[in-house]
Amino acid sequence: MKFQNGNWLIHEQFNVQGAVQAHDFYEKDGVLTAYAAPRPIVTRANMLDTMLLTIQFHSPLPGVIGVKIIHHAGVRDVGPNFELSKSAESHAVIEETEEYAMLTSGNLSVRIAKGPEWKVDFLRNGKRITGSQQKSMAYIKEGKHKAYVREELDLGVGEWVYGLGERFTAFVKNGQTVDIWNEDGGTSSEQTYKNIPFYITNKGYGVFVNQPELVSLEVASEKVKKVQFSVEGESLEYFIIDGPDMKGVLDRYTQLTGRPALPPAWTFGLWLSTSFTTNYDEQTVNSFVDGMVERDLPLHVFHFDCFWMKEFHWTDFKWDESVFPDPEGMLARLKERGLKICVWINPYIAQRSRLFEEGKANGYLVKKPNGDVWQWDLWQPGMALVDFTNPAACEWYASYLRELVDMGVDSFKTDFGERIPTDVVYFDGSDPYKMHNYYTQLYNKVVFEVLEEKLGKNEAAVFARSATAGGQQFPVHWGGDCYADYESMAESLRGGLSLGLSGFGFWSHDIGGFENTAPSHVFKRWLQFGLLSSHSRLHGSKSYRVPWDYDQEAVDVTRKFTKLKSSLMPYLYNTAVQAHEQGIPSMRAMVLEFHGDPAVEQLDRQYMLGDSLLVAPIFTEEGEVTYYLPAGKWNHLLTGETVDGGVWRTETYDFMSLPLFVRQNSILAIGAVNDRPDYDFADGVQLQLHNLQDGAQASTVVRDAKGNVSLTVEASRSGNAITVAVKGASKPFSVAVKGEAAAKAVTGVDAKVEEGVISLGAVGDASFTIELA
Repeated sequence: MKFQNGNWLIHEQFNVQGAVQAHDFYEKDGVLTAYAAPRPIVTRANMLDTMLLTIQFHSPLPGVIGVKIIHHAGVRDVGPNFELSKSAESHAVIEETEEYAMLTSGNLSVRIAKGPEWKVDFLRNGKRITGSQQKSMAYIKEGKHKAYVREELDLGVGEWVYGLGERFTAFVKNGQTVDIWNEDGGTSSEQTYKNIPFYITNKGYGVFVNQPELVSLEVASEKVKKVQFSVEGESLEYFIIDGPDMKGVLDRYTQLTGRPALPPAWTFGLWLSTSFTTNYDEQTVNSFVDGMVERDLPLHVFHFDCFWMKEFHWTDFKWDESVFPDPEGMLARLKERGLKICVWINPYIAQRSRLFEEGKANGYLVKKPNGDVWQWDLWQPGMALVDFTNPAACEWYASYLRELVDMGVDSFKTDFGERIPTDVVYFDGSDPYKMHNYYTQLYNKVVFEVLEEKLGKNEAAVFARSATAGGQQFPVHWGGDCYADYESMAESLRGGLSLGLSGFGFWSHDIGGFENTAPSHVFKRWLQFGLLSSHSRLHGSKSYRVPWDYDQEAVDVTRKFTKLKSSLMPYLYNTAVQAHEQGIPSMRAMVLEFHGDPAVEQLDRQYMLGDSLLVAPIFTEEGEVTYYLPAGKWNHLLTGETVDGGVWRTETYDFMSLPLFVRQNSILAIGAVNDRPDYDFADGVQLQLHNLQDGAQASTVVRDAKGNVSLTVEASRSGNAITVAVKGASKPFSVAVKGEAAAKAVTGVDAKVEEGVISLGAVGDASFTIELA
């Protein structure tokens, strides 16, 4: 929201009272409280007929400083509120001098100036990274009834802002107005399904606005050297999160708001959907599954979209018996073929649903202020909304999910959750304005916890569309309704990279686009991208997404890249554990992995898949692609070519390849199985040492399909010798040197060297040396 009229004037409808001078400070229980006046306090008369801002500085975790700006403290907090972690022990240090008051947490400090001019500086090891100047913190009145609290934080020269959820607009947010308000707007507008009030900058700090309601941001827009954010009401809280690099920020942010759960290994395989409005029954489903088997296309999850339930009955959790007369038998037959099952659900209850009368009678549905059930006809006739603030309603909804899991369902596509009304009343008295964004958190939590309860920890996964801060705890999320063209493919990638920079570890999209039917060349390029994403699903709206409906080459592309992804699972699952433990996304914007390289700061058409693989999807029919390789040696994974980085490259690829490079000093673990994602990753794994430079070291771990460490590997090079140390090698494995050097011989262990590949048995804990040719 813009309050200013240019640099000097205020829009006529607003009265802005900003912090001008610190009046007093107070310390209690690790909280430093400052009182700021909107005018200089020169005489006692200046203390009359004025407001006073109360600003509380505190630290929930080391390296994280919270700031709460309060005008009137008498407002009741009826929730909802984000669930945040807090250190069990006091760690903040507070000090006061004649010039300032300061709170320090880890390497991060906030320093509030005393004297005639209000100033707040955030310092990393004593060096300023951002701050709030005079009048930046402000209380703003609009007319007699509306009020806002605002903050403005400084941006430095060359400082770029990222994140704020899955946004499909420009990747760098500078110059944009962003409203944190969930909407069902597709992928081609400024609206988005996943609005996250958190941004991160290339200076290695992040800002989390701890407000679940609408947060309005002006990112270097109203004032080009500021990020302004405001909320309606009487208070505003935000956190400054130190890195000192971008990975460190995401680590601390997800420690504060919740770590991504570790999805089961099977979810990384290929998902195939019935699509949305297509016709399907068991015969159709079997034709798809048979077609995949006949064409040697590995398939791991089958998804039933909306019409597994009867029309006008969504959601009633009941199979349409006229189409699926034997659902339990059908699911059993599909599972006998090694498939996992996903079904579509949403939190809305149509009037014809068998759940409607139950929900109405028991008070499980969101109500109007007059006590009636809230309903409308958009999406489903007479549609109501489950009230997830009511524990009994949560249990009621969960009971139907449990029945489906018992029937054989392994996952739920938790669609919708964005168009949540604000003219309603919730069971627990929650503020409906705050519940608009927060509703999705309660919805996905109920579903995810049912899957954990029934299937076990690290065995639960949803396929969710909407989210708010903390939603990363319930993976996986997908990008929503995109068109079947290159532009939507590119905007989807922008959204996924922004979501990854907002704390979400896992992300997917509709391969081939959701709306319309892609030309075969778009579909094949999207296949490459989709099968080099965290999670991979074929899904559409009015047409099927089986590859043979496009052409034979689409079948070949599907086979190649599905098998490639399965073979990469030892590497990908270790990457998934990093997301789970540290909040670092599987699909990483280049700026995250190469923090400090100015050439990558605006790149949004390529990414790192984990820390070692660079992927540059192709967005042209001709196969021409321009991409940037950071400094160092890079190996093309598919061709074996070694090239020098630090350059832009323009090349043309056919549909069976794309820029897919391995970073120097990487150990890439390649699995021995390429037809499924869940196998013994350590059995027969090939450890590829890519361009290990003289004097460099590299390490990795290979995990089992539960995320536990099976094998640890370290390698270091000195001249023409590479020393490799392994721990826990209980299965046969191999080592291959990739790049400009090649393995010539090995000493220290019984091994076989053939065509540069060193084959070893179950050596346990061992160390050996590779002589390079």
